[in-house]
Amino acid sequence: MIFKTTHLLRDTGVLGMNRRNAEYIMKYNPRSAFPLVDDKLLTKQLAERYQVPTPSLYHVIKHHGDIARFEVALKDHREFVVKPARGAGGSGIILIVDRIKKEFIKQSSEGISREKLSYHMNDILSGIYSLGGLEDQAIIEALIHPDPIFSAVAYKGVPDIRIIVYRGIPVMAMVRLPTKASDGKANLHRGALGVGINIARGTTLSGVHRSGVVTYHPDTGNSVKGIKIPYWESMLLVAAKAVDMTGLGYLGVDLVIDQQKGPLLLELNARPGLQIQMANRTGLRSRLELIDRASSGIFVTPETRVAWAMEKFPASDS
Repeated sequence: MIFKTTHLLRDTGVLGMNRRNAEYIMKYNPRSAFPLVDDKLLTKQLAERYQVPTPSLYHVIKHHGDIARFEVALKDHREFVVKPARGAGGSGIILIVDRIKKEFIKQSSEGISREKLSYHMNDILSGIYSLGGLEDQAIIEALIHPDPIFSAVAYKGVPDIRIIVYRGIPVMAMVRLPTKASDGKANLHRGALGVGINIARGTTLSGVHRSGVVTYHPDTGNSVKGIKIPYWESMLLVAAKAVDMTGLGYLGVDLVIDQQKGPLLLELNARPGLQIQMANRTGLRSRLELIDRASSGIFVTPETRVAWAMEKFPASDS
């Protein structure tokens, strides 16, 4: 049975973790460039140099002694996001939507006291949420107001779009939709819904939820298929620039669509997961190999790389 399963995965072009690590991450991602994507502050600075919009940065807490003054630094901002600079998988992120006296209101409508929020910031600085448990910094940035395009297929929270990029070419994409099970967060391992995206058209396909294929959102009951994503080509261009920005040849680019500011780069990932293949019901390996066989002329600019991807990867609307 295991032998048959292995051959089935190979025949459908599914990329496994070991092969991803050995042939793509280790080969195309120099370790010296990892800090550029592992640290969200460095990513923001990098994006600014390349004129790629990100959520507005309000304040950075670097030392435990700075926490007592964070409210002064925020001034009149009633809503904001607190996140670890070196966090991963959505851990340690708190979304604040309002203030009432000395209490803050989270996106879940629950209150959190100033003392508890300060304690949480202490945890961030201590490295509880950081990669490798290293000491960290707390970022306070603007709260995203998501474009209503996904409002019928998301449970609270902010949907985000993950694009896998190989040698500067967008190769596969999905939108991650928050659910009640994921507590409004767009992380698949927390129970969010992953929905494939047709690269050529920028329209959604079927999705995956906890390893099962779905066509409807489990909470709203609405179909996730056939949604036309705005700013699609612009987001592909941002993804295509990621290799020029970082020097990384294989990475995940995460974006959100703000209803006023449009597409914003949320973060970059040098070790993107492989669930995106399930969301698209097709494997990455055949697409990566197609890129390796392509003419060198397609790699010249982000525009040529995006045009080539949109021509070569018109996934069927499964």
